[in-house]
Amino acid sequence: MQQRRWHRATTSLVGALAFTAALSVTAPPALADPQKAEPLSVFPSDTLTVRDPAQLTGRRVDLPTSGCGAPISCGLVQQLNQLDGFDLDPRLAIRFSEPVDVATAAAQITVQEDRGGWRTGVDRVVWDPATNTLYAHPAQQLAPGTTYRVKVQGGATIKAAQDTFTTLSATDGLQDLQRQIDSGSAFRAVGIDRPGLQVQGVFPAAGTTVKWATDRGVTDPAATDVPVPTAALGGSIVFGTFQAPSWLTPDVTIPQTPTRDGGPRPVEAERLPFVAVLPPGQAPAGGWPVAVFGHGFTSSTNAVFLAAVENAKNGIATIGTNVVGHGFGPDSAWQVTSGGTTTTIPAHGRGIDQDRDGDVESSEGSSATGAAAAQSSRDALRQTVADNMTLIRSLGGTDVDGNGTPDLSGRGVTYFGQSFGGIYGTMLTGVDRAVTRSVLNVPGGPISEIARLSPAFRPLTAAALGAAGLLNGGVGGFTEQMPLRGEGPVTLTAPKAADIQEYLARSTWLSRPGSPETFAPLIDPQRVLVQVAFGDQTVPNPTSYTLVDAGHLWSRTSLYRNDRAGATRLPNPHSFLLVVTNPAAIQGQAQVAAFLGRGEVIDPDAAGDVWEVPVVDPRVLLPLNF
Repeated sequence: MQQRRWHRATTSLVGALAFTAALSVTAPPALADPQKAEPLSVFPSDTLTVRDPAQLTGRRVDLPTSGCGAPISCGLVQQLNQLDGFDLDPRLAIRFSEPVDVATAAAQITVQEDRGGWRTGVDRVVWDPATNTLYAHPAQQLAPGTTYRVKVQGGATIKAAQDTFTTLSATDGLQDLQRQIDSGSAFRAVGIDRPGLQVQGVFPAAGTTVKWATDRGVTDPAATDVPVPTAALGGSIVFGTFQAPSWLTPDVTIPQTPTRDGGPRPVEAERLPFVAVLPPGQAPAGGWPVAVFGHGFTSSTNAVFLAAVENAKNGIATIGTNVVGHGFGPDSAWQVTSGGTTTTIPAHGRGIDQDRDGDVESSEGSSATGAAAAQSSRDALRQTVADNMTLIRSLGGTDVDGNGTPDLSGRGVTYFGQSFGGIYGTMLTGVDRAVTRSVLNVPGGPISEIARLSPAFRPLTAAALGAAGLLNGGVGGFTEQMPLRGEGPVTLTAPKAADIQEYLARSTWLSRPGSPETFAPLIDPQRVLVQVAFGDQTVPNPTSYTLVDAGHLWSRTSLYRNDRAGATRLPNPHSFLLVVTNPAAIQGQAQVAAFLGRGEVIDPDAAGDVWEVPVVDPRVLLPLNF
């Protein structure tokens, strides 16, 4: 009511001032009818699509390919032209006939459903004075496969304009893989009779030492010790494999197919590793409840040992496999010493020497190559999600120790993932109802924004921009002048900044079907707990904000305030869950175990202020905080 009264009062005041002006000197014609800036073009627009009945949206993108820039940029356009719509967070571009007041113009732009009442404003506003173009993004993430209307409301200095555009079916590709797995057609296509685990070795945690001999290509380093923190608890550690259908082609992409055709078909069966940590004691009837663990970027199955401590204490078995391109080369192996005997077990690393320099690095093979490089890790992530779906369906009734009774249960399987594992875990939880509950530790999205904002990953963005001929100097080799969500408008002054923004926006658009914020809205909040670290330098806080906000998961978000941790404060809190010598790890893992085991959300430090459960004010995650 107060807003309505204020609006009426303001209107009356404007009318009174106009009446007073009419009694005075008549304004000159140029002032009485000022020239208005006219919107000359609006992007995105369905005029840049063609009809295609093979697509769920009935459309296919048709961007012009002439004058598209460097070959890698032209290749990006060609790949975008296979999609059935525009991005879920499109870079809106409105070109005006002349300069405008940026803040005033931005306030008059809305994005709304073409058939429905939902609408949002814009933020992350950029003005390019060289072309009189205002760039912005919707304030909220859009839904896939939906037609929207961009409206410039018009006013005293700006003419009105509008156009419609349709978003791509961003979740469809991964959902197609899930449907193929659930129907069994994916397994039949590659000759897998039924999913299941093959055990290669079972050892008591107590008294067992583990070394990891990694295949690094031409020169392999000495085997390294792998800590087994559950040794003091007892229980067992298990090594083995399972077969999973793979949709990946050699360039680490999954072919784009029309969205109505059920998705691409798998190309082969791949043998993947697993590592499992079982709790001490006798397994209950039907086997131990199982939590699948998703490891982080550059990590591998060896992280399962660190992640399993609190689960083991709470009677939950932990199991995990390697992400695409991780675990170093295929000849990597475990050297397990127990009872005075050393056993060598293949670790089935998934890394490959993509750049042919003779060295297999920790994540080499997890990004697309060649003309598809702009897709980055999109399809490696989708394949990893599919691998974890297969792993979940391989668990039921597994007899690990050969005594005739199941040790691992396939019922009520839960999931928790750290960093990269939280990222693809968001995707997994969104599309696979076989995941009963999920804890997503320090996730964020989109991937392109993590790479741009993280000091550790910014060189990856620079390399992509360099290949496109877009480096312009600055931090990490480029200056993009892109505001964070919630910041005020930015006027471009750096050369090539507009081109850099466009390249990054298009890369993000192409990668959206394999990015976690796309799938966050599919998650029932009761099934998930999100853990975020204040000041995370690896997955920066603004990207966590994007993911959580997209899924409306604020009530399920727990914030570790590393800035309040005093003497135990970590230089970079990103890996707090696995730094088992730090109190935050035990606290965080206790929260994980409580949610996975009982569905209970606990505050790890009770009345303390180091943990906010849920996060008190989401806006605290808008800045970088480092």
